[in-house]
Amino acid sequence: MRRSAAVVAMVLAGLMVPSSPAEAALPDGLTHLGKSKQVIVVSGKSWTSTHATVRAYQRGSDGKWRLAFPAMAARIGYGGWVWASKRVQDTGKTPAGTFTITEAFGVRADPGTALPYRKVDGNDYWVGDNKDAKTYNLFQPSASAKRTWRKSQAERLAAYPKQYAHVAVIDFNRASGVTWNAARGQYVASTKANTKRGSAIFLHASGKGSTAGCVSVSRANMVRLLTWLKPARKPRIVMAPASALEKA
Repeated sequence: MRRSAAVVAMVLAGLMVPSSPAEAALPDGLTHLGKSKQVIVVSGKSWTSTHATVRAYQRGSDGKWRLAFPAMAARIGYGGWVWASKRVQDTGKTPAGTFTITEAFGVRADPGTALPYRKVDGNDYWVGDNKDAKTYNLFQPSASAKRTWRKSQAERLAAYPKQYAHVAVIDFNRASGVTWNAARGQYVASTKANTKRGSAIFLHASGKGSTAGCVSVSRANMVRLLTWLKPARKPRIVMAPASALEKA
């Protein structure tokens, strides 16, 4: 009875949601996991729903997937879902697809994740300036006088102390070949992101409601996920309405 009461309390607090045996076997049907041994599955009831469920799975030495935690309640973009290849910036839609997770940051100190973690301050930004392809969808430190991106088109990360307390970066529309340009005081990319698709798609702590395209869970669950993720296990996140997960 005590255990049942505790589970009910966690559900009501938004820390977890009930799961079914069928849902617990989901990774076996996913098609873009590669060699990943950790996967976070974000599923919604429909393409227009702004609520979702997050489940974290780990593949054991026997090759079988097992739930790492109870299912977690989540929110997604206010515009619902859209396939990643069709996403448009500023539509509030969460990109459906499979993505890697390779880094993390937060306004708060590193909770103990094995991912590369950057503690951000009031001078740190994430750029979404679609007029500057070299810095689009990149972290940038305190703005240099010679920067090429516009502050008005970037998120000042410390302005969201609740949501960005702890963040895992979802590698949607990410640039590659990123190097530091000391003369301009900014990071630049050789292979650029698509400036029409949108930037700053994260897995982060929840605010008051839906997101602008990110996935959010409670802060307690965010810490659980961050401290569980291991780069050596090649973690991926699969995001889509439940009916489309096997195509994501």
